[in-house]
Amino acid sequence: MSLIKRSNELKIQQNVKMMVYGQAGMGKTTFALSAPKPLLLDFDNGVKRVNTAHLDDNVGIVQVNNWKEILDLLNYNRNELQEFDTIVVDTIGKMIDYIITYRCGARNPQIQDWGTINNDFNWFTSSLSQLNKNIVFVAHRDTRKEGDSTVYIPALREKNYNSIVTELDLLGYLEMRSENGRPIRTITFSPTSRNDGKNTCQLPDVMNIPVIVDQNGQPTAPNDFIQKNIISKYHQMIEQKEEKVKAYNAALEEIKAGVEQITDAQGANYFIAHIKEYANQGNSVILHARSLFANKVKGLGLVYDKEAKEYKDPQTA
Repeated sequence: MSLIKRSNELKIQQNVKMMVYGQAGMGKTTFALSAPKPLLLDFDNGVKRVNTAHLDDNVGIVQVNNWKEILDLLNYNRNELQEFDTIVVDTIGKMIDYIITYRCGARNPQIQDWGTINNDFNWFTSSLSQLNKNIVFVAHRDTRKEGDSTVYIPALREKNYNSIVTELDLLGYLEMRSENGRPIRTITFSPTSRNDGKNTCQLPDVMNIPVIVDQNGQPTAPNDFIQKNIISKYHQMIEQKEEKVKAYNAALEEIKAGVEQITDAQGANYFIAHIKEYANQGNSVILHARSLFANKVKGLGLVYDKEAKEYKDPQTA
């Protein structure tokens, strides 16, 4: 089997890996918990700021006390994660503080410590990816200077940020905007001159996040924004791609069967006349058909008549 794949032959990842960042008080934790069946790895004690109405039976919580608990969870107790569809890491910056404490104790990390700390960070993100679940990293907001401009970015050490951002499907900046004099909470996935972003799921550049509690803090709607507006949309995109894959594979099987049925020049000419029907499946299908066809006519000894623009049997030629 060839290692080289066409786009229609690729295995499509079903899960979404994203990061959301913003200022304190923007509701980042609640937003992250709107993913399906989340398990919150609470490094930052953020759960206490979540409306209890949004902590239903589908939400699991690990109130992290030390890094060893995470090592045990991901090394020895993975079976406890089976019931959850999403892992929420809140916050990823605070998580690194736990690694530093685990490796350095009360002292500040030295230059020689950072290699081990970075390895622990990479192990953690790699271990999460191997779970085949949705992942939502939560981060505070930091800034980066670009000339005279200030760009909002996740609060994360540059090396860690660079290593993880390449693995993300989505990077969203959560903020409060003013729209017709009313404050509106939004998330921006596409990068702009004022914020980092990443949007590989073809989502709108800016999405409004609805208010789901009344003035008394009582829920008015389910907390399902990520599930409904992000993951469901991503799965719809996947389904469309999978339908194309099915059509592609079906065309290949039809072509293969058609070539096998060629026994003479008449069959070869019929095949050539109808091969254009598969053009809508892309050039790779046509190239595959031509390769199979060329081998077939060569094996049968058929001769191509350039003037008549058709194949003839050997004895006729």
